[in-house]
Amino acid sequence: MTVRYDMESSALINEAGDATLSGISEPVPWWSFTKTVLAIASLRLVESGALALNEPIEGERFNLRQLLRHEAGLPDYGPLPRYHQDVAAGKSPWPVHELLAALDAGRLRYEPGTDWAYSNVGYLKVGQLIERASGLTLAVALRRLVFAPAGLMTACLATTPTDLARVRMGSATGYHPGWVYHGLVTGTVVDAARLLWALMTDRLLEPETMAAMLEGRPLPQHRDANFPDPAYGLGLMLWANNPLDHPLGHSGEGPGSRIAVYARGRKAAAVWMAPPLYGIAEAETFGLLS
Repeated sequence: MTVRYDMESSALINEAGDATLSGISEPVPWWSFTKTVLAIASLRLVESGALALNEPIEGERFNLRQLLRHEAGLPDYGPLPRYHQDVAAGKSPWPVHELLAALDAGRLRYEPGTDWAYSNVGYLKVGQLIERASGLTLAVALRRLVFAPAGLMTACLATTPTDLARVRMGSATGYHPGWVYHGLVTGTVVDAARLLWALMTDRLLEPETMAAMLEGRPLPQHRDANFPDPAYGLGLMLWANNPLDHPLGHSGEGPGSRIAVYARGRKAAAVWMAPPLYGIAEAETFGLLS
């Protein structure tokens, strides 16, 4: 692969689990690929009986499945201008209660299960459920439930700016990972791809749970060149029809960089690049899987 951007890294895990790396080898931010990590962790807790997938969460009108599939009716903080202004100014993240108050998050935008809207707040609640059900901090829970079983050596949850000191952040400087309210996982692109490889080779979830993860809500309103038949499963971007025959995974973007991590069959690939050019990382990732 030809390196054409200021910074780039790509990794391919083949059917046998062997890795090929091109570009930088340091950890990078996984941005919203963290949602796939959270989904796997919560589903492993479902398998152990610590969480329920389809029962309403105590005190709420939605369930875990609806949170994971962005069907809970919760808002997102992406449209808040002040959020982006404070991030750009290098300010500290708002307390969670202040964020939720600014969004009027207690008012659902639609009846759970009847519509779809991407929501980082929904995954904030997934992270809180993982902590409550496991009795662990989110960082420890993700390590025990996901990173260790998948054999990842570099993946970890960043919680302070110091945790990003050795992470390639592209053009972003002074970023506080707390601005990603559901949590920001960092790690090499090899580990990002290896996580999906472990998922697709039945190392993390039972077959019934994996089948539930692949049940996607069709999203024809989001069709584009890379996703002509888009759907969203439980923490996975995938195709609505025959998802196992097409790339599935998750993209993510934040200040200074973008990542795309997808698998097809028993191969997985990840591409990280700065600047964050929309669609290019996905196209290159899909190319590695062809």
